[in-house]
Amino acid sequence: MGIFFVTQTPKDVPRDVLAQLGSRVQHQLRAFTPEDAKALKATVTTFPNSGYDLEEVLTTLGTGEAIVTVMNERGAPSPVAWTRLRAPQGSMSPTLPAQMESAVAASPLLPRYGTAIDRDSAREILGKKLEAAHAAAVAEQQRIDRAKAAAEFEKQQDALDRQRAKEERAAQAEYERELKRSRTRTTSSSRSRAPRSPLEEVLGSRVTQKILTGVVEGIFGTRRRR
Repeated sequence: MGIFFVTQTPKDVPRDVLAQLGSRVQHQLRAFTPEDAKALKATVTTFPNSGYDLEEVLTTLGTGEAIVTVMNERGAPSPVAWTRLRAPQGSMSPTLPAQMESAVAASPLLPRYGTAIDRDSAREILGKKLEAAHAAAVAEQQRIDRAKAAAEFEKQQDALDRQRAKEERAAQAEYERELKRSRTRTTSSSRSRAPRSPLEEVLGSRVTQKILTGVVEGIFGTRRRR
């Protein structure tokens, strides 16, 4: 990349800028006034030493001629050259596709730049990073939600287990109290009454009485029909 300053006279360019210029193409300068002559002498002093009488040459240059000095491969100013510039040759019409293809094929830069590379733009790279960050945030939030749900389920399950254990203990305690009362009643009843025979035990049981009542009612027809 380079910057080109185009001006009628070097004095139009600030000295600090002019001192940093490398390549230079100087066309004819006029010296009709004392100010022009002074500017011509100042311009000559800005060129490297040369075998030309630049004060005379710069005022006698013709059309297409210029005093040229450029930076060489070592970055140093080349010797001043009195140069005739060749007029550019070109066409204002579009280049034919066949000519363009042949020019590209003959270019020595084709092996390096011939293959098109569609790299990701900065916007695409940032977009992918944002999408990845959003997906990671969503995944992390889902993980947190699942952990909270699992903790809440475990908490509810623990509460149910405690309630069930409490009910089982209460039922066991009630069963033990009933069993104790039943044993107490059985002991009191056995002390107050005389022992009965096995036949009396069978005939005196509620199940036997219920069966006998059903048989009697069936024989005499006293059972209420439904």
